[in-house]
Amino acid sequence: MAKIAYLECVRCGAHVSADKPQTVCPVCVEQGNLPAGSLFVRYDLQPTPREAIDSRAVGMWRYANVALPDAEPVTLGEGWTPMVASRRYPNVLVKDEGANPTGTFKARGMAMAVTMARHYGLKKLAAPSAGNAGSALAAYAARAGMEAHIFMPKDVPFANYVETVAYGAHVTLVDGLISDCGRMVAERKDAEGWFEVSTMKEPFRVEGKKTMGYELVEQLGWEYPDAVFYPTGGGVGLIGIWKAFEEMERLGWVAPGSKRPKMIAVQAAGCAPMVKAFEEGANVSQMWQGAETLAAGLRVPKPYGDAVMLKILRESGGTAVAVSDAEIFASLGEWAREEGMMLCPEGASMMHAYDRLVRERFLAKTDRVVLLNTGTGLKYTDVIGKEQGLRD
Repeated sequence: MAKIAYLECVRCGAHVSADKPQTVCPVCVEQGNLPAGSLFVRYDLQPTPREAIDSRAVGMWRYANVALPDAEPVTLGEGWTPMVASRRYPNVLVKDEGANPTGTFKARGMAMAVTMARHYGLKKLAAPSAGNAGSALAAYAARAGMEAHIFMPKDVPFANYVETVAYGAHVTLVDGLISDCGRMVAERKDAEGWFEVSTMKEPFRVEGKKTMGYELVEQLGWEYPDAVFYPTGGGVGLIGIWKAFEEMERLGWVAPGSKRPKMIAVQAAGCAPMVKAFEEGANVSQMWQGAETLAAGLRVPKPYGDAVMLKILRESGGTAVAVSDAEIFASLGEWAREEGMMLCPEGASMMHAYDRLVRERFLAKTDRVVLLNTGTGLKYTDVIGKEQGLRD
C-alpha cells in the first residue's frame, strides 16, 4: 500500500504528521483559525503504470498499492460498484453505490476510517449521522471489534436505526438535525474517550470515497466524462472524487491535458445551503434555517467541507442545483418503472437536475454524464411507501 507523506490542511496549508490519529488541523486550532481546516492525505505520487492496480483485490482495495494508506483493511467487500447505462438517456450512466455493503456509498468512507482507527489502536468511535453513515460505521466497527457511538435524528429512515442497533452500536436518537447530533458528539467525546469520525473531521473517509472517482474513470476506459452529478449533503464524495482526479493525473492514468468533468452538486430545495452560496458567489455557506426534506442524506444545513466544495464547483465549471421533494419522488418512481432501478431519494434528485441543465443548455444531450446513485432505495421503504400511499 501507499506510504503517506503527510496530512495537508485545506485551509492554512500546514503539513501535519500522520504518525498519530488526527481530526481537524491542529495548527488552525492552535492559531484560532476556526473552523479549523480539514486534513487531506498526501502521498509521494510519481508516474506509475496502471498495471500497479491489484486486479486480484476485492472492490476499492484494488488501488491500495498506489493511493490508499498502508494498513490492513477492515473490509466487507466494498467498492467496484456497477456502472449502468440508462435505457432512456443514451449518454447517461448511473454508478450504483447501492451495491455496496450496508447498501450505500458510506461503506467506502467508513471502511477506510475504521481501517485507520484500528491501525492507530483506537477502540471507541463516534459520529453524527443522517442515517446511512451511522449504519456503515456500526457495521465496520463490529467487523473490527470496536465500539461505535452514533447520534441520529429520530426521524431517520427506520432501516438505518434497525441496522445500527443490529450491529451492536450505541445509538442515541435526537429530536433535531444532524447539526444537533454533531454538537452532542463534540460535547461528549473527550469525557467518553471517543474518537470522532464525523464528515470532514478526520482525514480518511475522503480516502475511501475517492475510490468512486478512480473506478468511474477506469470503467470509462480511463477517460473523464463530461459531467459528474453528485447528491450533496456533507459532500465528502464530491470532494473525494475530485481528489481522485488530481491523483490520477499525477500518476499518469489519464491522458495529459484531459479536461476534468463539470462537477454538479444536487441538493433538496428544502435544504440547499450549497446552492445558495454558489449562486451568491460566496466562499462558504450559511446555516440553512428550517431544513426539511424527505431525502435524509441531503438534510445537512451547514456542511463542514462547504468551502472546499464551492472551490471544486467553480474550478470545474460546474454548478449547484436544488430540486423539490415532489420532483425527487417523481423521478424515483420513473426510474423504478422505466429502468428497473430503485434509486435512493438522494440519487433520484439528480435526474430532474440533469433535465433542467439540458433544457438550459448548460449541458448538451451528447455530453457523457455520470450520475452517482449513493444508495439503494430499499433502505427507504418506509419513506417511499408513505409517499406512494402504500402506508400511513
